[in-house]
Amino acid sequence: MSQTVDSPDVIIESKAAWVKRTFDLVFAVIALLLLSPLFFLGSLLAKWQSKGPVFYKAKRVGKHETLFEMYKFRTMVVNADTLGGSLTTYRDTRITPIGRFLRWTKLDELPNLINVIKGEMSLIGPRPEAPDYVKHYTEIQKQVLQVKPGMTGPSQLANRDEEEKLRGQQDAEHYYITELMPKKLALDLHYVATQSIASDIGWLLKTFWVVIVRR
Repeated sequence: MSQTVDSPDVIIESKAAWVKRTFDLVFAVIALLLLSPLFFLGSLLAKWQSKGPVFYKAKRVGKHETLFEMYKFRTMVVNADTLGGSLTTYRDTRITPIGRFLRWTKLDELPNLINVIKGEMSLIGPRPEAPDYVKHYTEIQKQVLQVKPGMTGPSQLANRDEEEKLRGQQDAEHYYITELMPKKLALDLHYVATQSIASDIGWLLKTFWVVIVRR
């Protein structure tokens, strides 16, 4: 009776995935514990801003095109999805004043740590995109779906001012799909091709610098 032996490449890939998952899980749990006061503050602000739930659960496409709900603190009015598209434009009227503060400080993204702990996201990875936009991906661009999306990463840091980039566009949706999204995906494809734990640590440090120090 013959046995199937995994190739060296498969073994290395499996080990790398295990190391990345361990790194994600340990860091996310520690971060959630250390940042629990900020998490509590974000919860209070999200609840205080207007009637509605604390969390916003955004439908996103994950690894191997699996759909999941990405947790964020709610920053918009209730039923904002019915009042406009999934794209947030410059000075979007659906965003509450407190919601703008949560977005500016990036506190709204802290609940992403829950997705990391659940194994739906990584700390570092391609930007998680909505199904309505993933359907426009080319076959090459779909290679970003071979890995888990990340809380932060090259495209997230490069496009922190996305709403500003959409400012003045008559058709923001078309501009996003034809101009911004391909540029983001190019950054994410490069990340997928070159990712390592060392580079992930580098992107975490860059995120800390951009979000905390430079602010």
